[in-house]
Amino acid sequence: MTVMLHEIAEQVRAGELDQALQRIEGIEENDENRVDLLYLRGYIHETKHEWNKAMELYERAVELEPDHIESSFRLALLCDLHGDDERAMELYDHCTRFAPVYINALLNKAVLLEEQGDLDDAERCVQQVLKEHPDHERARRIESSIDASYNMIFDERTQKERDARNAVLDLPVSDFELSVRSRNCLKQMNIRTLGDLLRTTEEELLAYKNFGETSLNEIKAMLSQKGLRLGQSTIDSQFPEPQVAASGPVPLDSDQAILLGKPVSELELSVRSRKCLQRLGIGTLGELTMRSETELMSIKNFGQTSLNEIKRQLSNFGLTLRGGH
Repeated sequence: MTVMLHEIAEQVRAGELDQALQRIEGIEENDENRVDLLYLRGYIHETKHEWNKAMELYERAVELEPDHIESSFRLALLCDLHGDDERAMELYDHCTRFAPVYINALLNKAVLLEEQGDLDDAERCVQQVLKEHPDHERARRIESSIDASYNMIFDERTQKERDARNAVLDLPVSDFELSVRSRNCLKQMNIRTLGDLLRTTEEELLAYKNFGETSLNEIKAMLSQKGLRLGQSTIDSQFPEPQVAASGPVPLDSDQAILLGKPVSELELSVRSRKCLQRLGIGTLGELTMRSETELMSIKNFGQTSLNEIKRQLSNFGLTLRGGH
């Protein structure tokens, strides 16, 4: 009987629907074959694009035998096709609980998760397939799509941050509480916005006629309250300035500056660690060394393994995380 049912399924796949249906009708239904016959009838209706009838038959098969994976998978596909993502996800998830893993269910689940924005779980599904089948073509394509989605999210966030910075930089200095003398001096120097002011050094301000220490200290105090300073060309509140000794910052020599400016891509990191740093917007070794272990460990899906990996790679350059030794 099992051989006959398999042959009928092959006939359906070959498009011999009438012959397959005729053979099914010739089989006496009993408790042993009832679910398989429901599945095959559903498969025929699905192949004929009679979706509702197919779903009805698959549902009956799953109700009678919840572990009938073929019916669960075909029903999941049709739910997926008709936009019932919740039911489709439930069925795909059910299919992946059995060994050996139902690869197509796992990959379809990954696609749904990606569409819902759950990229980490989507990636886990794909990696589970690639672990056993490294050359699986569809898994590789989905992996590339997930990588592109990560980059898209990063690009969107970067643009939003850029827009927010620009909005701050465009604030007119007249909006800030400054004395008339300081305000007039800035106006005469054609310093109109906060961005103009941040691009100006103390020396440039003091070199201007009638601009003295009192006005300078007033402006510095105002900027300090906002975490800003004169001569700072960009604002990035997400990455605070490293703490320095009271005597002032230690100037970097050219070799140190080049080292800290290196991209984090030069670190030999796993895909997961790289993506965590990417989501944080950490692009250089210098930006990475400004983060503490606690900050990194607070990131979703960032664990001790990734932390140890990053610390080990930084040590190869003679660097540590903030607060490290």
